Amino acid sequence: MLKLLTKVTQSQPFERLVILAVFLNSILLGFEVSLPPFSEWLYICRVLDRCFLVFFALEIMAKLAVYKHNYFKEPWRVFDFLVVMMALIPNIGPLSILRALRILRALRVISVIPRLRHVVSGLLASLPGLGAVGGILFLIFYISAVMATALFGKTHVEWFGTIFKSSYTLFQVMTLESWSMGIVRPIMEQYQWATLFFVPFIVVTTFIVLNLMIAVIVNSMQVETSEAAEEHAQKGQDERAILLAEMRNMQAQLKSLERAINQKDNSLLTQLPKSSESAHPQ
Repeated sequence: MLKLLTKVTQSQPFERLVILAVFLNSILLGFEVSLPPFSEWLYICRVLDRCFLVFFALEIMAKLAVYKHNYFKEPWRVFDFLVVMMALIPNIGPLSILRALRILRALRVISVIPRLRHVVSGLLASLPGLGAVGGILFLIFYISAVMATALFGKTHVEWFGTIFKSSYTLFQVMTLESWSMGIVRPIMEQYQWATLFFVPFIVVTTFIVLNLMIAVIVNSMQVETSEAAEEHAQKGQDERAILLAEMRNMQAQLKSLERAINQKDNSLLTQLPKSSESAHPQ
């Protein structure tokens, strides 16, 4: 029974079935929340959602039976387990808010599709580099917010009255959302030199620091992709080495069998004259 479960859970048709179930369940959840209350279709959607939940729970139980304690050594399996178990919590009282978290089951697509797993792994691997770049960006924002508050806070209190207001305004400027007509040009009516502050800020934050973040993410994804390719290539080499060893073993067995047959034939040939002499004595 265990061998059958192992063969089924590790087969490609089963993985494709799980992917299809995740996609259909995600579409069903989106359709369900758009239906009016007490609708007949709403009842059907909830019944189908229960069926999908039972399927996912049986999948988790089957994999737990196959992998046992090793199941929780894989982070993606732990993620699948938590997402499914969260959906099994009764939606009663304060826990009813967890009903909205059922859509997290759609994130299981990441765990069952290898390419998506590589992308997420690359993003997670880039977090240390993003943290360093984020620290630089925070320092630039703090210095710029203090300067903007000191320079424009008295005349434009709504935008630069406090450090927090200045930080939010500078964030809007960094995203290039109405930064010229909405913020900079009104300030330039009183401070014509304001471009000497805002243009360098945009160049540093938008075109340098943010692109540096993108570079860190791209580099991490390239490393993750190369490691996955090396792992796949190493796996292929190991499989080829096993096949070559098996072929050499079979070749050695064939040679030994051939030698045994030749030795047996030679022994028969050497015994043939003796047998004929004993059959026809002179």
